[in-house]
Amino acid sequence: MRVFIAGIDGYLGWPLAQHLAARGHTVAGADALLRRIWVGERGSVSAVPIAPVYERLAAFRELSGEPLPFSPLDLRDHPALGRALAAFGPDAVVHLAECPSAPYSMIDFRHADFVQSNNVSGTLSLLFAMREHCPGAHLVKLGTMGEYGTPDLDIPEGFFDVEFRGRRDRLPFPRQAGSWYHWSKVFDSQNVGFACRLWGLAATDVMQGVVYGSWCPPADPRLNSRLDFDEAFGTAVNRFCCQAVIGRPITPYGNGTQSRGLLSLADCLQCLTLVLEHPPAPGEYRVVNQLRDVLSVGRLAELVRDAARALGIDARIAAVDNPRDEAEAHHYNPDSEKLRELGFKPSAPIGTELRRMIGDLLPHADRVRAHADRLPPTVRWRRPVIPNPAKDPTEEGTRYEPETAADHDGGGGGPHRPA
Repeated sequence: MRVFIAGIDGYLGWPLAQHLAARGHTVAGADALLRRIWVGERGSVSAVPIAPVYERLAAFRELSGEPLPFSPLDLRDHPALGRALAAFGPDAVVHLAECPSAPYSMIDFRHADFVQSNNVSGTLSLLFAMREHCPGAHLVKLGTMGEYGTPDLDIPEGFFDVEFRGRRDRLPFPRQAGSWYHWSKVFDSQNVGFACRLWGLAATDVMQGVVYGSWCPPADPRLNSRLDFDEAFGTAVNRFCCQAVIGRPITPYGNGTQSRGLLSLADCLQCLTLVLEHPPAPGEYRVVNQLRDVLSVGRLAELVRDAARALGIDARIAAVDNPRDEAEAHHYNPDSEKLRELGFKPSAPIGTELRRMIGDLLPHADRVRAHADRLPPTVRWRRPVIPNPAKDPTEEGTRYEPETAADHDGGGGGPHRPA
């Protein structure tokens, strides 16, 4: 199978390319390298050092024996994207080329506008380019379980049966996203489903849980995937592990009862491969919920603490105020049967994966420690409430929180893209 990965330089895209090549698939990709820029804007780095893209491509060729055709393009550059797809002729396209951060989207107007423009317009560009240049290809678009929010109902895989005023229909399950980023993914899902109905495209929308884990092949560090730990781009589990490695308290938000669906990076690669190797029919818009476990944030912190202690690290937990606007106690029971029907078999238990990741991080503890100020939350979902801005904000009865640089420009003047 010929697989084109948009966002191939990222946390998921780079190991997916290696995994697919090892299974005999031919891989090409595109990336504007924006994730490197966004993390730099936030004053952070990948905890695991990653090679420049040209060194990565050389390592891939040495590993697989085949070159990896690469296009340094932004999906919103529609003519360039069309040329890349036409030249490669993919059987499948994996869309990972979006800004994946809720906190980044919540900094201010410029960041919210950028995230929605980048994500929604990029996806539209890809849909139209596929219609023109590879209409028979299968689109695998990475969504997020965050699209659903936390309704007081079990969460089906995309659709559910509804009866209202004596009539029945099968409809998309309502979305209750919790950030400007998550709403961009909701818009993507609607656009992808519409393109399938309109043009007969085949698509799988992957509602993915929180992914954790490292990809550090011991033979060649150029093959490492990034692992972010800053508040904007570090997933909760990866951030917890980085805190433990440098002796900082593990900091779940709030009371820690928020539930999340999650899976390891190894299981994510297995699931995406199963989806690619078992495509839907032309015109079908298929939704799969991609997760292995459902655990509370507090329980995740305990598991990271226990994994660190098993490696001789005296880790501890210290909850911090929740900067997000979310229910901390809620029902959460998502379905996830479709991937198991395709053959998904969970790999190592979470404790094993956490110990492995902490082991990969330990040699880079000084790198994390040098950017430890990027770990605490600074972006808050709700603005301070000052009933009368003319009053002295220190007067009794006035709620006031000092603004940080992140409230204005994220420490870097707004979202960036290459010149």
